[in-house]
Amino acid sequence: MGAKGDRGRLLQLAAGTVFLVVIAVVVVIVVSSDGSSGGDPGKVEEVGAVDSLLGNLPQQGLTIGRRGAPVELIEYGDLQCPFCKEFSEAVIPQVIEGPVTAGKAKLTFRNYMIIGPESLPAGAAALAAGEQGRGWNFIELFYRNQGEENSGYVTDSFLESIAGAAGVKDLVRWNAERRSPKLEREAKATTAEAGGKLGFGGTPSFAVRGPGSDGLELLGTPESAGALEEAIEAAG
Repeated sequence: MGAKGDRGRLLQLAAGTVFLVVIAVVVVIVVSSDGSSGGDPGKVEEVGAVDSLLGNLPQQGLTIGRRGAPVELIEYGDLQCPFCKEFSEAVIPQVIEGPVTAGKAKLTFRNYMIIGPESLPAGAAALAAGEQGRGWNFIELFYRNQGEENSGYVTDSFLESIAGAAGVKDLVRWNAERRSPKLEREAKATTAEAGGKLGFGGTPSFAVRGPGSDGLELLGTPESAGALEEAIEAAG
Protein backbone atom coordinates (compact mmCIF):
# COMPACT_ATOMS: atom_id res chain seq x y z
CA MET A 1 0.00 0.00 0.00
CA GLY A 2 2.82 2.38 0.85
CA ALA A 3 4.55 1.85 -2.47
CA LYS A 4 1.31 2.25 -4.37
CA GLY A 5 0.50 5.41 -2.45
CA ASP A 6 3.92 6.86 -3.15
CA ARG A 7 3.56 6.07 -6.84
CA GLY A 8 0.13 7.69 -6.92
CA ARG A 9 1.46 10.85 -5.32
CA LEU A 10 4.33 10.94 -7.80
CA LEU A 11 1.91 10.61 -10.72
CA GLN A 12 -0.19 13.44 -9.32
CA LEU A 13 2.87 15.63 -8.93
CA ALA A 14 3.98 14.82 -12.49
CA ALA A 15 0.55 15.62 -13.89
CA GLY A 16 0.51 18.88 -11.97
CA THR A 17 3.94 19.80 -13.30
CA VAL A 18 2.89 19.08 -16.89
CA PHE A 19 -0.22 21.23 -16.39
CA LEU A 20 1.85 24.15 -15.09
CA VAL A 21 4.28 23.85 -18.00
CA VAL A 22 1.40 23.91 -20.50
CA ILE A 23 -0.06 27.00 -18.80
CA ALA A 24 3.35 28.71 -18.88
CA VAL A 25 3.76 27.98 -22.58
CA VAL A 26 0.30 29.35 -23.33
CA VAL A 27 1.06 32.53 -21.37
CA VAL A 28 4.34 33.01 -23.25
CA ILE A 29 2.60 32.57 -26.60
CA VAL A 30 -0.16 35.04 -25.69
CA VAL A 31 2.31 37.63 -24.37
CA SER A 32 4.53 37.24 -27.45
CA SER A 33 1.55 37.60 -29.73
CA ASP A 34 0.32 40.71 -27.93
CA GLY A 35 3.79 42.24 -28.04
CA SER A 36 4.14 41.87 -31.79
CA SER A 37 0.57 42.45 -32.97
CA GLY A 38 1.28 45.89 -34.44
CA GLY A 39 -1.31 48.48 -35.29
CA ASP A 40 -0.66 50.57 -32.17
CA PRO A 41 -0.81 54.33 -32.88
CA GLY A 42 0.94 55.02 -29.60
CA LYS A 43 3.96 52.88 -30.41
CA VAL A 44 5.47 53.34 -33.88
CA GLU A 45 8.50 51.05 -34.09
CA GLU A 46 11.65 50.91 -36.25
CA VAL A 47 11.68 54.59 -37.19
CA GLY A 48 15.47 54.71 -36.95
CA ALA A 49 15.88 51.57 -39.04
CA VAL A 50 13.70 52.98 -41.82
CA ASP A 51 15.47 56.36 -41.75
CA SER A 52 18.80 54.57 -41.98
CA LEU A 53 17.64 52.39 -44.89
CA LEU A 54 16.22 55.23 -46.97
CA GLY A 55 18.81 57.82 -45.99
CA ASN A 56 18.84 60.85 -48.26
CA LEU A 57 17.73 59.01 -51.39
CA PRO A 58 15.55 61.28 -53.54
CA GLN A 59 11.82 60.56 -53.58
CA GLN A 60 9.18 61.69 -56.04
CA GLY A 61 5.66 60.55 -55.20
CA LEU A 62 5.95 56.83 -54.43
CA THR A 63 9.22 56.47 -56.35
CA ILE A 64 12.58 56.33 -54.60
CA GLY A 65 15.92 56.68 -56.36
CA ARG A 66 17.60 58.91 -58.88
CA ARG A 67 15.04 60.41 -61.28
CA GLY A 68 17.22 59.63 -64.29
CA ALA A 69 18.00 56.03 -63.30
CA PRO A 70 17.87 53.86 -66.44
CA VAL A 71 15.71 51.09 -64.92
CA GLU A 72 12.44 51.30 -63.04
CA LEU A 73 11.37 48.44 -60.78
CA ILE A 74 7.67 48.61 -59.91
CA GLU A 75 6.13 46.89 -56.90
CA TYR A 76 2.37 46.33 -56.78
CA GLY A 77 1.51 45.83 -53.13
CA ASP A 78 -1.16 46.11 -50.47
CA LEU A 79 -0.11 47.79 -47.24
CA GLN A 80 -2.25 45.31 -45.31
CA CYS A 81 -0.59 42.28 -46.94
CA PRO A 82 1.57 40.28 -44.47
CA PHE A 83 3.62 38.80 -47.33
CA CYS A 84 4.35 42.34 -48.56
CA LYS A 85 5.52 43.13 -45.03
CA GLU A 86 7.97 40.21 -45.21
CA PHE A 87 9.26 41.49 -48.55
CA SER A 88 9.66 45.02 -47.16
CA GLU A 89 11.83 43.70 -44.35
CA ALA A 90 13.81 40.90 -46.02
CA VAL A 91 13.98 41.67 -49.76
CA ILE A 92 13.39 45.34 -50.53
CA PRO A 93 16.27 46.65 -48.33
CA GLN A 94 18.81 44.76 -50.44
CA VAL A 95 17.40 46.31 -53.61
CA ILE A 96 17.44 49.80 -52.08
CA GLU A 97 20.95 49.43 -50.69
CA GLY A 98 22.17 47.94 -53.98
CA PRO A 99 20.98 49.12 -57.41
CA VAL A 100 18.79 51.98 -56.13
CA THR A 101 21.56 53.56 -54.06
CA ALA A 102 24.02 52.97 -56.92
CA GLY A 103 21.77 54.94 -59.27
CA LYS A 104 21.12 51.95 -61.54
CA ALA A 105 17.41 51.76 -60.74
CA LYS A 106 14.56 53.57 -59.12
CA LEU A 107 11.83 51.76 -57.19
CA THR A 108 8.16 52.62 -57.51
CA PHE A 109 5.31 51.43 -55.28
CA ARG A 110 1.80 51.13 -56.69
CA ASN A 111 -1.26 50.21 -54.71
CA TYR A 112 -2.78 46.83 -55.51
CA MET A 113 -5.56 46.67 -52.91
CA ILE A 114 -6.78 43.09 -52.56
CA ILE A 115 -6.93 42.47 -48.80
CA GLY A 116 -10.01 44.45 -47.81
CA PRO A 117 -11.66 47.81 -47.14
CA GLU A 118 -8.89 49.14 -44.89
CA SER A 119 -6.43 48.92 -47.77
CA LEU A 120 -7.91 52.01 -49.46
CA PRO A 121 -7.37 54.53 -46.64
CA ALA A 122 -3.89 53.05 -46.10
CA GLY A 123 -3.00 53.33 -49.78
CA ALA A 124 -4.37 56.86 -50.12
CA ALA A 125 -2.43 57.91 -47.01
CA ALA A 126 0.80 56.60 -48.59
CA LEU A 127 0.08 58.59 -51.75
CA ALA A 128 -0.54 61.71 -49.66
CA ALA A 129 2.79 61.19 -47.88
CA GLY A 130 4.39 60.88 -51.31
CA GLU A 131 3.08 64.34 -52.15
CA GLN A 132 5.47 65.64 -49.48
CA GLY A 133 8.42 63.45 -50.44
CA ARG A 134 7.95 60.95 -47.61
CA GLY A 135 6.07 58.21 -49.41
CA TRP A 136 8.62 55.43 -48.96
CA ASN A 137 9.15 56.31 -45.31
CA PHE A 138 5.41 55.94 -44.82
CA ILE A 139 5.27 52.62 -46.70
CA GLU A 140 8.18 51.05 -44.84
CA LEU A 141 6.95 52.23 -41.43
CA PHE A 142 3.42 51.05 -42.13
CA TYR A 143 4.71 47.56 -42.95
CA ARG A 144 6.88 47.42 -39.84
CA ASN A 145 3.90 48.39 -37.67
CA GLN A 146 1.29 46.46 -39.60
CA GLY A 147 -1.62 44.98 -37.61
CA GLU A 148 -3.84 42.03 -38.36
CA GLU A 149 -5.56 42.51 -41.71
CA ASN A 150 -9.03 44.07 -41.63
CA SER A 151 -9.01 44.12 -37.82
CA GLY A 152 -9.93 47.81 -37.61
CA TYR A 153 -6.42 49.03 -36.80
CA VAL A 154 -6.18 51.35 -39.84
CA THR A 155 -7.67 54.29 -37.98
CA ASP A 156 -7.10 58.01 -38.45
CA SER A 157 -4.97 57.92 -35.32
CA PHE A 158 -2.79 55.06 -36.58
CA LEU A 159 -2.32 56.60 -40.02
CA GLU A 160 -1.42 59.98 -38.54
CA SER A 161 1.10 58.37 -36.19
CA ILE A 162 2.78 56.64 -39.13
CA ALA A 163 2.79 59.84 -41.17
CA GLY A 164 4.31 61.85 -38.33
CA ALA A 165 7.00 59.24 -37.71
CA ALA A 166 7.68 59.13 -41.46
CA GLY A 167 8.55 62.82 -41.43
CA VAL A 168 5.46 64.25 -43.13
CA LYS A 169 5.75 67.89 -42.15
CA ASP A 170 2.34 69.33 -43.04
CA LEU A 171 -0.12 66.92 -41.44
CA VAL A 172 -3.07 69.24 -42.07
CA ARG A 173 -2.38 69.13 -45.80
CA TRP A 174 -1.69 65.38 -45.65
CA ASN A 175 -5.00 64.73 -43.88
CA ALA A 176 -6.89 66.67 -46.52
CA GLU A 177 -5.13 65.02 -49.45
CA ARG A 178 -5.44 61.44 -48.19
CA ARG A 179 -9.21 61.85 -48.10
CA SER A 180 -9.39 63.46 -51.53
CA PRO A 181 -11.24 61.72 -54.39
CA LYS A 182 -8.14 62.26 -56.55
CA LEU A 183 -5.86 60.03 -54.48
CA GLU A 184 -8.57 57.44 -53.91
CA ARG A 185 -9.08 57.25 -57.68
CA GLU A 186 -5.33 56.83 -58.18
CA ALA A 187 -5.17 53.95 -55.69
CA LYS A 188 -8.13 52.27 -57.38
CA ALA A 189 -6.66 52.84 -60.85
CA THR A 190 -3.35 51.11 -60.06
CA THR A 191 -5.31 48.26 -58.46
CA ALA A 192 -7.33 47.83 -61.64
CA GLU A 193 -4.14 47.96 -63.71
CA ALA A 194 -2.43 45.26 -61.64
CA GLY A 195 -5.35 42.85 -61.52
CA GLY A 196 -6.76 43.60 -64.97
CA LYS A 197 -4.32 44.79 -67.60
CA LEU A 198 -1.27 43.10 -66.06
CA GLY A 199 -3.08 40.04 -64.75
CA PHE A 200 -1.31 39.82 -61.39
CA GLY A 201 -3.00 37.45 -58.99
CA GLY A 202 -1.36 38.37 -55.69
CA THR A 203 0.84 40.75 -53.76
CA PRO A 204 3.56 41.75 -53.90
CA SER A 205 3.99 41.51 -57.67
CA PHE A 206 6.76 43.19 -59.63
CA ALA A 207 7.46 44.55 -63.10
CA VAL A 208 10.56 46.12 -64.61
CA ARG A 209 11.38 48.33 -67.56
CA GLY A 210 14.56 49.79 -68.95
CA PRO A 211 16.63 50.11 -72.12
CA GLY A 212 17.30 46.37 -72.16
CA SER A 213 13.72 45.23 -71.56
CA ASP A 214 10.93 44.63 -74.01
CA GLY A 215 8.72 47.37 -72.65
CA LEU A 216 7.24 46.58 -69.24
CA GLU A 217 8.29 43.06 -68.33
CA LEU A 218 6.28 41.23 -65.67
CA LEU A 219 8.24 39.45 -62.94
CA GLY A 220 5.44 38.18 -60.72
CA THR A 221 6.68 37.52 -57.19
CA PRO A 222 10.41 36.69 -57.29
CA GLU A 223 11.77 34.44 -54.57
CA SER A 224 14.68 36.65 -53.55
CA ALA A 225 16.32 40.04 -53.73
CA GLY A 226 18.92 38.44 -55.99
CA ALA A 227 16.24 37.64 -58.56
CA LEU A 228 15.09 41.26 -58.56
CA GLU A 229 18.66 42.49 -58.91
CA GLU A 230 19.20 40.14 -61.85
CA ALA A 231 16.05 41.50 -63.52
CA ILE A 232 17.28 45.06 -62.99
CA GLU A 233 20.66 44.18 -64.47
CA ALA A 234 19.05 42.55 -67.50
CA ALA A 235 16.81 45.57 -68.09
CA GLY A 236 19.67 48.07 -67.82
